[in-house]
Amino acid sequence: MVVAEEELKFDNMLMHIAQQHNGIEPLFDTFFGFLRRKTDFYTGAQKAMAETLVMSSFKKHLNVALKEKAAREESDSFEKPVPKVEPATIEEITTEGAKATAPPVVPKPEKEDLSKPVDETKLEEGEESEKGKLEPNAGNGANYANYSFTQTLEELEVKVPFDVNFKVKSKDCKVDIREKSLSVGLKGHDPVVKGELYGKILTDEALWHLDDNAVVLTLEKFNKVEWWGTIIKGDQEISTKKVQPENSKLGDLDGETRSMVEKMMYDQRQKAAGMPTSDDQKKADTMKRFMEQHPEMDFSKCKWG
Repeated sequence: MVVAEEELKFDNMLMHIAQQHNGIEPLFDTFFGFLRRKTDFYTGAQKAMAETLVMSSFKKHLNVALKEKAAREESDSFEKPVPKVEPATIEEITTEGAKATAPPVVPKPEKEDLSKPVDETKLEEGEESEKGKLEPNAGNGANYANYSFTQTLEELEVKVPFDVNFKVKSKDCKVDIREKSLSVGLKGHDPVVKGELYGKILTDEALWHLDDNAVVLTLEKFNKVEWWGTIIKGDQEISTKKVQPENSKLGDLDGETRSMVEKMMYDQRQKAAGMPTSDDQKKADTMKRFMEQHPEMDFSKCKWG
């Protein structure tokens, strides 16, 4: 039976969601909970039809499933041709032959260059706290030996590669995403990443998928005006003063957050050029107005910080 493209277009997204549930019952509970929290399915104009709509959809797909099963059984019932049996032979296996018949080895994922510490000789006055921290990567995150991450003000992407010689499948993975903790690994093995998160996340928005023998997680921050120093508390942090806010999509931010980010960007450019920041300018303007309002006072001996 041919399945329409329209029916398949959400399969990847739904599979990501299903992978994070231990069975069909928790998956149903999440879906119907979504309808309760985000729609008026139970209380709106069609509340009397809610159960009818659910059962109608269930029966529709039940009938399709039964027809598909019957078609498969009918196809399997046809007599299959008996394969021709070749006479047994003894053949010497050479070294080259052994290599040719050996199962292919899945290449291990290439590790990204590890993040390097900040250049302490270039730290400015007041940045002593940045000593020992890492330079952010191109995505405002870091590359560690066991994982890497990038971030915007709102979202994190974490990549956890598996150093194994076989093709990893979703069923091989054990991923536990919680509001304040994370654990990623392979079943039957110690986790590759495990610990308390640097900050709080929205678990309902968390997704993960496999990409070239690596688990890739998308996590939404609870606090959307904060740069994370790392993913797991205790790991070496990046210097958040070195991040590039331009990497965030300013157009997607709300007005208050956008104003804050634009101020950060302006101050960062001013500081890099040796110019006063917006706070410095505000203080200078306030002092100037005060001096103009009090010409009788002598400010010649004042030391301005």
